[in-house]
Amino acid sequence: MSVGLLLITHRPLAGDLLAVATEILGGRPTGIEALEVINDTPCEDLVAAGLRCAARLDQGDGVLILTDLFGATPANVALVLLERLERARVLAGVNLPMLLRALNYAALDLETVAEKAAQGARDGIRLCVAAGEQRTTPARRIQVA
Repeated sequence: MSVGLLLITHRPLAGDLLAVATEILGGRPTGIEALEVINDTPCEDLVAAGLRCAARLDQGDGVLILTDLFGATPANVALVLLERLERARVLAGVNLPMLLRALNYAALDLETVAEKAAQGARDGIRLCVAAGEQRTTPARRIQVA
């Protein structure tokens, strides 16, 4: 078994992230679904759709829900699901490194998959500056020539 992954984002981000991950991995991953939020969709409808997705995805190890913007409708729906599902975790701020890490570690337990995905997201963020350019930002810098 493995952890199911549910992407809940503003349209078309979830589908686009899944398409890119499919391209990178050389095939569509299993155990993942995308739920894209369209403006003006009632939250009750989104929660119901999310619960149906989670029921299909949870094979006993739980569901990791990846969402885009904390405080926005997709994340709010994810938080409602978190309260209603027995085995779930939510990560907001989804990016491609987060998704790929979650897919690569989905066979581990839910807590570990969530931690690996969060670390993948953090590690995937880099401030790139030109060679010789000085910045005072504490983010990791990569010099490009």
